[in-house]
Amino acid sequence: METLPVCWLCWVCALLTAAAAAAPPPPPPPGCLELHLSDASRRGDVLANISLGGRGWTYAVERTSSAEESAQQNLLRVDPREGTVRLSRAVECARRRPSRNPLSVYFRSTSRSSGVVVRTHFSVFVHGQECFIKYKRKTASREPDVHIAQRLTLGASSCLSAGTLLVNVTQLLPACARDVVTLRDTVCTGRGIRAFFSRGNVLLLNDLCGAPGGRQSAPGLRCAVQSARLGGVSVRVAVRVVTARVEERGHVSESAREVYQEEEEEEEQQQQQQHKHHRSRRSVNSPPQFQLPNYHVSLPENQDSGTHVITLKATDPDDGDAGRLEYVMEALFDSRSNDLFTIDPKVGTVTTLRPLDREVKDTHVFKVTAMDHGSPKKSATTYFTITVSDTNDHAPVFEQTEYRDRIRENVEVGFEVMTIRATDGDAPANANMIYKMLNGGGVNSVFEIDPRNGLVRIRQRPDRETRDQYHLIVEANDQGKDPGPRSATATVHITVVDENDNYPQFKEKRYVVQVPENVAVNTKVIQVEATDRDQGNNAKVHYSIISGNVKGQFYIHSPTGVIDIINPLDYEMIREYNLRIKAQDGGRPPLINSTGMVVVQVVDINDNSPMFVSTPFQATVLENVAVGYSVIHIQAIDADSGENARLEYRLTDTPPGFPLTINNSTGWITVSAELDRESVEFYTFGVEARDHGAPTAMSSSASVSITVLDVNDNVPTFTEKVYALKINEDAVVGSSVLTLTAVDRDVNSVVTYQISSGNTRNRFAITSQSGGGLVTLALPLDYKQERQYVLTVTASDGTRADTAQVFINVTDANTHRPVFQSANYQVMLSEDRPVGSTVVVISATDEDTGENARITYVMEDNLPQFKIHPDTGAITTQMEIDYEDQASYTLAIIARDNGIPQKLDTTYVEIIVLDANDNAPLFLRDSYQGTVFEDAPVYTSVLQISASDKDAGSNGRLSYTFVGGDDGDGDFFIEPYSGIIRTHRKLDRENVPVYNLKAFAVDKGIPPLKAAVSVQVAVLDINDNAPVFDKDELFIKVEENSPVGSVVARISATDPDEGSNAQIMYQIVEGNVPEVFQLDIFNGDLTALTDLDYESRREYVIVVQATSAPLVSRATVHIQLVDVNDNQPVLQNFEIIFNNYITNKSNSFPSGVIGAVPARDPDVDDKLKYTFESGNELNLLVLNEDTGELKLSKDLDNDRALEAPMTISVSGRTTALDTLTGSARRLV
Repeated sequence: METLPVCWLCWVCALLTAAAAAAPPPPPPPGCLELHLSDASRRGDVLANISLGGRGWTYAVERTSSAEESAQQNLLRVDPREGTVRLSRAVECARRRPSRNPLSVYFRSTSRSSGVVVRTHFSVFVHGQECFIKYKRKTASREPDVHIAQRLTLGASSCLSAGTLLVNVTQLLPACARDVVTLRDTVCTGRGIRAFFSRGNVLLLNDLCGAPGGRQSAPGLRCAVQSARLGGVSVRVAVRVVTARVEERGHVSESAREVYQEEEEEEEQQQQQQHKHHRSRRSVNSPPQFQLPNYHVSLPENQDSGTHVITLKATDPDDGDAGRLEYVMEALFDSRSNDLFTIDPKVGTVTTLRPLDREVKDTHVFKVTAMDHGSPKKSATTYFTITVSDTNDHAPVFEQTEYRDRIRENVEVGFEVMTIRATDGDAPANANMIYKMLNGGGVNSVFEIDPRNGLVRIRQRPDRETRDQYHLIVEANDQGKDPGPRSATATVHITVVDENDNYPQFKEKRYVVQVPENVAVNTKVIQVEATDRDQGNNAKVHYSIISGNVKGQFYIHSPTGVIDIINPLDYEMIREYNLRIKAQDGGRPPLINSTGMVVVQVVDINDNSPMFVSTPFQATVLENVAVGYSVIHIQAIDADSGENARLEYRLTDTPPGFPLTINNSTGWITVSAELDRESVEFYTFGVEARDHGAPTAMSSSASVSITVLDVNDNVPTFTEKVYALKINEDAVVGSSVLTLTAVDRDVNSVVTYQISSGNTRNRFAITSQSGGGLVTLALPLDYKQERQYVLTVTASDGTRADTAQVFINVTDANTHRPVFQSANYQVMLSEDRPVGSTVVVISATDEDTGENARITYVMEDNLPQFKIHPDTGAITTQMEIDYEDQASYTLAIIARDNGIPQKLDTTYVEIIVLDANDNAPLFLRDSYQGTVFEDAPVYTSVLQISASDKDAGSNGRLSYTFVGGDDGDGDFFIEPYSGIIRTHRKLDRENVPVYNLKAFAVDKGIPPLKAAVSVQVAVLDINDNAPVFDKDELFIKVEENSPVGSVVARISATDPDEGSNAQIMYQIVEGNVPEVFQLDIFNGDLTALTDLDYESRREYVIVVQATSAPLVSRATVHIQLVDVNDNQPVLQNFEIIFNNYITNKSNSFPSGVIGAVPARDPDVDDKLKYTFESGNELNLLVLNEDTGELKLSKDLDNDRALEAPMTISVSGRTTALDTLTGSARRLV
């Protein structure tokens, strides 16, 4: 780039200056409490509105003694009622240019009703062509933006309670400044008053009462509230409380102005003292300094209020008020800490306000500020962390005060019943839990508890029938040391659930009962009873008759065991019944006792009269028979037994001297005297048969006719020698079988008939009737005993006789009912048998023959699950059997013969369904969710899963496992029987925040079935990770001349924790002396507090700390300034003197570089260009325009003295001019 002449350069500078005057710089962006005036503004323009809303406010501009500020204030006027600020006249910078920009203006707002005075400070910026002034934002000042003064008047007996609202600061701020979120919470302490600023309100912290006896000043309160943002609004609140008489309470406005004036006077006095002190010292106020940037103290919990914590001491080298320090402490992260600690504002001693509780909050972090009273006030900040150490002040707490569980009886030794867990809010050293049973002896010795993990196990097999309830008292001891161990107890109620492990037992092995045969139908005979030591359905006994109920005379009520007569008894048919009784419980599967025996003895009743085998009886006898001759056998039968059937015969209706007599025992009538046909040819009389029954004997009578025959010589002859016939075995006694006829050619011969042989069991009888012999049935026939009779019948006329043979074939009758081989069948059937499977084949027999013995089987009540083959008796399934629907079936099977009439027998088939493992476990939920803190101790209970299985026994017995699933890489385990999921090792949320586990419920069937369920466990965060910087050393490039107060970089660290545990506090702990940078405590913004000049210092090294209380990390930050071209090249006048020596040896004229232009540029990146502006028209010097190196021209190699002034221009981005004077002499 060509360098311009000096005059041309001056002309260019003038042009630029004029252009700048013609176009004023743009105004800075408007702030909240700023007014911007322009020479283009017109009179009456509205500039702002300071109205606070509501009625009763008056507004005014507060006048100052400064002439310049007073002139600016005259530009403004405010409406006293509406608060509108307007321009009162035009801005004329040409006439009166302010010396500084901005200027300060104060507005006063006074409430006539509440007595509040608000003083608001505005900065006034002036813009225009004639107002070219360097703008400068206001810097931090001790003077607040808004000053609020209030005077409260209390009656002598009135009080304000803690929590009373003193001042609503939000409503007293300008509308643009009402963002209360940005105002920091602050504790304000005055003389006798303590207040707390929060959420825009000043609240009373202590009770405050008026003083009795007239008007008396009370202590006041001053509260400074700062914005949380840099450059935000600052507020000061002053409250004065007085006790006044009733009539004085109306002067509140004047009182508030008095408070405001008193505050101003106090501030003015302080400023004068400080100003005087500064004038006497004539030195700058130095800031105080703490010894350390951070302090850390450990304090035991539960210490009394007022316990000394630490004394934070800052030093200040200044004297007087500038060295007098005041300490303020503010809680970070948690405002509750402010209520627990206080700091002495004069000496910095921190003490407790109340006892601490580690379990509520174990770490407190404070920002402590030491501020001097110099002008301006200087302060130092340090950070103070209090860790509350543990004392054993918490007893263990069980997860439940009472535990209840149910276990099956007969579970195996070692079975895990449940886990008892207690937690302790104290630290681990005071929460090392040991468990024991306080009543573990005696009956409770069935159980034991693991002292470390609280797992209750079975030590001996429990028996519900021995004991069904256990009440264990478990103690948890934390083994604490300071002040000593604490313990707690919990009661564990364990109920033993019944299993069907006891058979029903009959009270008597053999029941014997005698029943008269004439007992009425539906009469109770006896009640059998069996007991079962089990419980519930397992103990419900049902009864049934399985054998001995021959003709179905008896019925047993299944639930009660009462046996009734349902058909008449007949001693003459069956004299004794032996009933076998089955007792079956309601368990699944049921247990059966079939040993019950009931003997029913039928007692005979004299209910049958003797019955003659034939009536009337007729016989003949020859007149010449000897005395004692047996004429006829009178025969009667009695169906009863014993004495009831023992008969005695006697003759009736006989005259005296009757020649016939009867044997009273046998019934034979014999001749007792000689007969004489010529005297008596016919004898007709009666015969009586009487039994010996009691109480009343029974008898029957029959008539007897005996004919006395004459003796003759002809033999009676049968008309047929052989007779053959058939008779049904069920023929009625007394019915006629056959009539035989014998012919006697003698006159008046009487033929008598007798069965002389073949009459087995005296089944038949024969009588003479109408000249023939009538054969009748005397006793019932039995096809099974005799199927044929061959009778020899004799026909006699008294002296001579003839015989004939009678062949009688007995035909079978349907006299026998079918009889089952067993009166009760019990079979087992697995539920997984296919449809059509044979369950059992039953069989009955019938002693009849033919169709009478052909048996057909049917079910009494048809069940859809089964069918029976009518011929074979095979019972098969016809649909799937499900144990879970029904565990047993009782089928009543009837066997009928095909005789006429049909006869039948009934049996009962008990089908016990055996469970098959056909049901997989089923969880109660589709998925489970739980949470656990990452610092939870090992074995902490997280959640419990639960499943059910419809199967029974071992097929339905479940255990829980992670095998085959996901246990979080072993971080969790599951109790196999309770389903409680517990931690198996320490967790780390930063490694695994959420576990997706997979658990199984597995039954104990063969093969086992299982079901899976998803379990999600969220790990809750604790503050166990310190913040981490990206690197231990950070390098930051910052351009020099960055504006003061601007953010030059952001220092950031990361915390693997989350939520409040990841809140990070930043601070500079080393290297920031003097205070060049400020680090935002919350976001890490690094702000420059002073001008940064590369040429003065190129690098700053500070140590920053990131705190997530109580964990910290540090990093070294290298702040490297980047040069900008903000300096002109520097070139001073210089001279070049050279001598040209000529010797005999050589010419010494220098031909090379003799030197360089002594120019420099503080900016390292600026590249200089060197040129001659004037004086070197003869080119006596050769100048390198890039390096500034100089060489002599050959033209100077002479003996003439020369002195030549020259002007050299050195240019970078700016230009420097200087004059070079050169002289040359030739020396010989």
